[in-house]
Amino acid sequence: MSSPQKAASEIADMRLAGAGNQRIDWSDQLMPVLRGIRRRFRDEKPLAGVRVGACLHITSETANLMRTLCEGGAQIALSASSPSSTQDEVAASLVADYDVAVFARRGEDTEAYYQALNSVLDTAPSLLLDDGADLISLVHKERPEILGGIRGATEQTTTGVLRLRAMARHEALEFPVIAVNDSETKYLFNNRYGTGQSTLDGIIRATNVLIAGKTVVVVGYGWAGRGVASRAAGLGASVVVIDVAPVRALEALLDGCRVMSMAKAAPLGDIFITATGNKHVISKRHFNAMKDGVIICNCGHFDVELDLPGLAELAQEQTEVRPLVEEFRLLDGRRLYLLGEGRLINFTAAEGHPAAVMDMSFANQAQAVELLTHSSLEAGVHQLPQGLDHAVATLKLESLGIEIEKLTDEQREYQASWEEGT
Repeated sequence: MSSPQKAASEIADMRLAGAGNQRIDWSDQLMPVLRGIRRRFRDEKPLAGVRVGACLHITSETANLMRTLCEGGAQIALSASSPSSTQDEVAASLVADYDVAVFARRGEDTEAYYQALNSVLDTAPSLLLDDGADLISLVHKERPEILGGIRGATEQTTTGVLRLRAMARHEALEFPVIAVNDSETKYLFNNRYGTGQSTLDGIIRATNVLIAGKTVVVVGYGWAGRGVASRAAGLGASVVVIDVAPVRALEALLDGCRVMSMAKAAPLGDIFITATGNKHVISKRHFNAMKDGVIICNCGHFDVELDLPGLAELAQEQTEVRPLVEEFRLLDGRRLYLLGEGRLINFTAAEGHPAAVMDMSFANQAQAVELLTHSSLEAGVHQLPQGLDHAVATLKLESLGIEIEKLTDEQREYQASWEEGT
């Protein structure tokens, strides 16, 4: 079957390609590990003839992953993993400059979003790259006729991995998926430092609010929540953490945060940020307890973290008061401000994670695609081998000019023995 033609792409405006190419090149300068893999792929062509279907945030960093896979010989069809995360100029450049079929426009509605996912699946991919598991879920639920041709998939984010593990528990997952999210060089850096910085960046860009002196309520203290909390504290906020896991709650307390229930935090917070991967963690009753002027946003993958129908029911009036800032005026005159329609604030109002952390995440993605191409794994959720994960960290350190200590033979022998003691 021939590769998808550029004419098949559905994007906003091809005239944006020049600006998109500049953005892609800028990010590429900050992604030395992925660049090194691209050079190897160019020489070895490990993905020759592989058809890849991807559902990822279409950013300049993602574009450099697509370039890398193309250099390896892959043919790619790409859709967005969120209706609000596409950088239209990057999408245009991918089509015009790199022969990637792209089906995405920033701000597309739900119908267009799923039409784009189906357009990707129409290319009969043998490998899938997903961010949130929408593409993998769709092929299982609605496109079973192409399941047999799919060798495997990768998953980029925590929310997607949770969904995939649920599929595996119910014996519904028909092919192997490598949970790139669970690699140390992904979650320790992308989730924590990337989400932390880009979330605060999105809030500030959307509102120009001063973070110092505010009470910031972070719902969820996984790696993303840890990053958001630390960055908010660094900007001078008083941080309150909500979590259902006792160990994480205790960790937040010892990290210097106040820890309480959402019901107690609702009247106290000035800025609320959800980062859980779960549903309605801020509910109608919590909105109803908030004070006038609060800011509410989400940095989890799906907007269901916020009970948006409940918020709408409370409001007597809804008004866009700034781009990406919607005012909900309640019956008693209180005003609650929702950012980015409750979607990923770091993508709707900012540019997503910095390229320096995506360098490691997407290096893992490239390695996972290569692994799936040349090995046979059983259906289920798998981790990227630790050796590949640690190789990414080593390459990142080398690119920064940092040399770390190495164990001596004596130290290796001591670690491997049990006889020697006090």
